[in-house]
Order: sequence, then C-alpha cells, then structure tokens
Amino acid sequence: MTLPSHPPAADLSVEQVQQRIRQQIASIGDTETLELRHALDRVLAQDMVSPISVPPHDNSAMDGYAFNSTCLAEGGQIALKVVGTALAGKAWTQSLQSGECVKIMTGAIMPTGLNTVVPLELTALDGDNVKFSGSQLSPGANRRRKGEDLMAGQPALRAGQRLTPSALGLLASLGLQQLSVYRRLRVAYFSTGDEILSLGEAPREGSVYDSNRYTLTGLLTRLGVEVIDMGVVPDQPDAMQSAFEQATREADAIITSGGVSMGDADHTRAMMKQMGEVSFWRVAMRPGRPMAFGQLRSGDGKEAWLFGLPGNPVAAMVTFLVFVRPALQRLMGCNEAAPVLLLARCTEALRKRPGRSEFPRGVVHLDEKGQLCVRTTGPQGSGLLNSMVQANGLIVLNHDQGEVAVGDMVEVMVFDGVM
Repeated sequence: MTLPSHPPAADLSVEQVQQRIRQQIASIGDTETLELRHALDRVLAQDMVSPISVPPHDNSAMDGYAFNSTCLAEGGQIALKVVGTALAGKAWTQSLQSGECVKIMTGAIMPTGLNTVVPLELTALDGDNVKFSGSQLSPGANRRRKGEDLMAGQPALRAGQRLTPSALGLLASLGLQQLSVYRRLRVAYFSTGDEILSLGEAPREGSVYDSNRYTLTGLLTRLGVEVIDMGVVPDQPDAMQSAFEQATREADAIITSGGVSMGDADHTRAMMKQMGEVSFWRVAMRPGRPMAFGQLRSGDGKEAWLFGLPGNPVAAMVTFLVFVRPALQRLMGCNEAAPVLLLARCTEALRKRPGRSEFPRGVVHLDEKGQLCVRTTGPQGSGLLNSMVQANGLIVLNHDQGEVAVGDMVEVMVFDGVM
C-alpha cells in the first residue's frame, strides 16, 4: 500500500524568521553598577544625564586673537591693540576698551565682551598691534559656545547604548564615575553528533573535527557575552538531556550546531520539544536552511532561549550573524540590533532566483577609481571554511531579488569587529 504524501510546509523567509524572533525576545533586565573603567562594551541600563554643560563656557576653538566683532562692520584691514593673553584653564578677567583684543589659546575661556577669534595664521604683528583682513571672518567665528556639545540636564547617552571607547570618554569628560549596566549575558554552546571529534582525539573513519565550537564561541566572545563552552555532546538521549538541563540551568541562551535537519536523529528534536516550546523551521536561505528556535525549561523551572543551528560550518556562522547575533543583542538590552550594511558594485555576475535569500561570501575592495566594489571568494559550498577566512563580508541578496549583473550595486554585511 502506498502511503499518502504530505508536502512539507513552505519555507519561511529570512524576514519572517527575524520578525518571529524579535516578537519573542526581550532584554534580560538584570543590572549591576560598574566603575567606568570596567564598563567597556557593556550596555547601559539607564540614561546617563549630564551634570554639566559641554563645553562649560564659551571658549576659543583655536590659537589666535579674541575681539568684539563690531569692528568687522568697518571691513578692510583691521588693527587691534593686544593687551593680554588668555590661557586655557584660567579666566582672563580684565576689561577691554574699543580697539583692543586679547591673545587667546585653544580652549581658553572667551573674555567678557569678546565673541570672535581670528586664527594666528591670518594675522600679522606690528609692535603691540595685530592686523588682519576683516573680510575673512564673520561675527562669532572660531568660538565654541557653552553647551554646544551638550547642555547640563540633557541625556548624554541613552539606555541600550553599547559603551564604546568614545562613549567612555564622553562620560569621563562629564565627571561620571559609576553607571548602571545590564549584567553580562550567559550563553551556553555545544556541538552535537557522534561523528564530531574534539581536538586531541585520534581521527576515525567518517569523523570530523569540531570547527563550529571555535567559530561560534569566537563570535560569542566578540559579542561580549559570558560563554559556557560545553564541548561536544553525542547523539544519545541521556547525554542530550543532561546537556540541555545543565545549559538551561546555567545560561540565558543556548546555541547548538547540528541536530536540527529533517534527517537528524529524532530524539534530538524530541528532546528539545519535550523541554519547552521549540519550533523547527526551514528557512528560505542559502547557506543555512534548518533552524530551531524556542524556550527551554529545566526541571527546576529555569528558562533559557534555544537557537539550534545547522551543522555545516559556513551555514552555522551565517545563521548566527543573520538571526542569533541580533537576538542576543536584544537579550543584552542593546539597541544596536541592525547589522552594518554597505553598498558596493559587484564585479561579477551572480546567479540568483527569487524566493530565497542568499549570502555569498564576499571580498570588499576599492577599485582603481576609489569606488567600493565586491567580489565573491569563489566556490560557495556551506562546508568551505576557507571562504570565510578570505571574506570580509557577506553579499546580501534579498528574498525577491533575481540575478545580479556585473556592475550592479549590492548590499554587503561587513565583518569588521564581528568575525
């Protein structure tokens, strides 16, 4: 007897998967207070309000001579008597008469009644007088106004902002020593499969060394999370259950590679479903089609998000970049969920059919005219790790896009700071 065939459900688009994940993921919410010097790459949990204005007073933007701009109305050559010098860090408080000016250093407070600075290189000294052309300046030139960068009482940084070196410098310039940040996210990782070897094990027929463990934990480390490296877990029900239980108790999120394809061991998928609400998706993308996502619960009620990635090395990395990294950023409380995309001119024709997203590995470069261009790394098999080493980004060919001709503009997801 022939059993009736049931066609599989249609593949989900990349955009549909991203939307489903966004709808479920929210910040972990737990916070801690850190000293500024320990806060690099952490995520702010509350707005940082400036206690002072930046700059705190009107000051000179360069070395030169400060004067009142009313003399500019005369036009032509201007001569002013130099009656003193204003240095940075100390206010010059003497009063000036009409036709007088003060030599001033960069950052020095603008003396009362003076509002314009002529740069040193535009002047000539004649005894006690400085001469310059009034046509080269406008009132208020080369003066930084109080609060021009930031006024006291305004947010200097918003909650959800990742603390880059420049952000730390800004907070230090405001005299802020402590800040509230979200605690570091804990992410457990393990590879699955009886064919997977850990480094140091002797080769055996049909086996492969575990590369995903190092690429994915490396990506997690670059993201700034606390990585719980659980190594390789064999396709055995007891071992799988123990690993999932431990990971759910210890981590906020779990990432696995392998065990989510239609042909993988049934007990792996059953184990995931048994411990929570897990969806198994076929995503209309290349590389990377199978994916699992959901929330697991341990026996003691602890919950953790699960991201089950394909086992092929390149597919695992691409699905991490497209789906997992933005999701983890949301868990971290970070508002930087969008990847950096550049537009570049494609230097080769790319075959592509509408109906799925594709992410060829690409090399972004400048041509002889200084234009941003991109080419592929060559063969695009999902097991070709060397292609990821050569690449500095992924060419993003969207769901409805067709073939790409030489010279067409394409989007590129750059790796800088990520891979």
